[in-house]
Amino acid sequence: MKTLVILTGAGMSAESGISTFRDSGGLWEKFRIEDVATPEAWARNPALVQEFYNVRRRQLVHAKPNNGHVSLVELEKNFDVQIITQNVDNLHERAGSTNVLHLHGELMKMRSAGPGQEVFDVQPEKIEYTIHDKCPKGYPLRPHIVWFGEEVPEISNASKLVEKADILVIIGTSMQVYPAAGLLHYARPGIPLYLIDPNEVEISPGRAIMIRKGASEGVEILKKELLKKI
Repeated sequence: MKTLVILTGAGMSAESGISTFRDSGGLWEKFRIEDVATPEAWARNPALVQEFYNVRRRQLVHAKPNNGHVSLVELEKNFDVQIITQNVDNLHERAGSTNVLHLHGELMKMRSAGPGQEVFDVQPEKIEYTIHDKCPKGYPLRPHIVWFGEEVPEISNASKLVEKADILVIIGTSMQVYPAAGLLHYARPGIPLYLIDPNEVEISPGRAIMIRKGASEGVEILKKELLKKI
């Protein structure tokens, strides 16, 4: 069974109603990144940071996986599917994907701000947090998110997955943000590379097989193409 590695970005979840960085009127136009998604923001105004992620969780619990998420699950019947996502939502898991690595953290988890940095699942009945919420050891709970300016702990594991890929697929990401953009360099020369995005994406000319569609339609086209070659 061939290893199919999927790298997904914000465009993967856009059809589910999850705001992307570039959405007009989206969350990122209402909040400055510097005020809600950096270690300095947490130190300066943790209440604002908590509220920003409360808003995002409220949005997420009402969102549903789209057909693109579902089609990736269906590919597990014929491939060893490994998903590396830049998204912090849990839509891949809710669709049924069994191997998902989150590069930038997970919205439905909280992490202790103490030295142990223990991670705790967010329960459906408790999706909103304040500066008064503490871990069992008494330290504040912060969103389990990799903020701008922080290291990406899972990047090494992600690079190892890409190295093993027999087929690499990129969905809904500009491939401009590092270190995630650098994962492309770990792919073995000559393996099939597919890029699914309705927008123009800057990538080495001729390197990728382009599918200029959104996630749902694009993954369905990909699925048919891959299954023809088995």
